[in-house]
Amino acid sequence: MRARQMAVGGAWVFDPDVHADGRGLFVSPMEAGAFRAAVGEPPFAVAQVSTSVSRQGVARGVHYARREPGCAKYVHCSRGRVLDIVVDVRSGSPTLGRWDSVELSPETYRGVYLPPGLGHAFVALEEHSTVTYLLSREYDPTDELAVSLTDPALGLPVPAEAVLSDRDRAAPRLARAEQDGRLPRYPH
Repeated sequence: MRARQMAVGGAWVFDPDVHADGRGLFVSPMEAGAFRAAVGEPPFAVAQVSTSVSRQGVARGVHYARREPGCAKYVHCSRGRVLDIVVDVRSGSPTLGRWDSVELSPETYRGVYLPPGLGHAFVALEEHSTVTYLLSREYDPTDELAVSLTDPALGLPVPAEAVLSDRDRAAPRLARAEQDGRLPRYPH
């Protein structure tokens, strides 16, 4: 497994080895040893595994948890193809508003690690795009916040015609969320 740090501090991309033969393939999208070697600490304890299935053109995010200790995520795409986006939404961070993206698909089984405090989004590039999330804590709808995917100050690679949920469409811009005290604090 190969790992590389993303442009957003603390986020990592992991590219596992895919072993294919006439029967199909075998892959381990998450390996504790590779995670520890890259991140410098063992993987988080998984409290919940969630899956979303999206139509082509759907965009989800930018979602984050504000309450301490936050929620770490490890995501990969097992069907379809998505443009996965990590955004620094930590108030006081020297890289607040910086983002990076990577394509996830079952051709690579690439995974992305987001430590607590970072925002996550993706755009489904194919029908039935299936994203699986390993989460460090159970989903809490009262602490799942969002900033706007279409915030011009962020300039995220989200098509203008992307299909958004009502909640994501109504999400505030990053500057407004910071002004209102709705962002996690840096350092996290």
